[in-house]
Amino acid sequence: MGWGGASPEKATGPVRLASALVALVAASVLAIAWILVPSDAGLGTHRQLGMPPCNWIVAANMPCPTCGMTTAFSHAAHGDLPASFGTQPMGAVLAVVTAATVLVAGWTAVTGSMLAPFFTGLFGRRLFWISIAMLLLAWGWKIMDHRGLF
Repeated sequence: MGWGGASPEKATGPVRLASALVALVAASVLAIAWILVPSDAGLGTHRQLGMPPCNWIVAANMPCPTCGMTTAFSHAAHGDLPASFGTQPMGAVLAVVTAATVLVAGWTAVTGSMLAPFFTGLFGRRLFWISIAMLLLAWGWKIMDHRGLF
């Protein structure tokens, strides 16, 4: 029996396969983040992947909106959520969402239980604007941190 006495609908084969793929991709992101060593500087961890330094830092000595996200993901993947949030709050939130995606998509793939509609029902215009506000606030945090205000 599901919520309200109704039997929950089971995921079809293609939905379960897609869920497995989503879980695999999200788990791969977290696995890569776990392999990386978080930078003590709070940014630059992405350089371990062969990527160039952030152009904003190089050109203007100011972090871009995503500076520190790889480092935050790496801290989170190592289980250090306080360091993750302190490094880049939005990166920490996205790392937690990525972990939740592994669980929800993995659960759907394995059991056929349709958890995803509950979570996708949360998405909409309000969540979009909240996410934009969180990104801007996290960017402000990163700028102040980069300038040594913390």
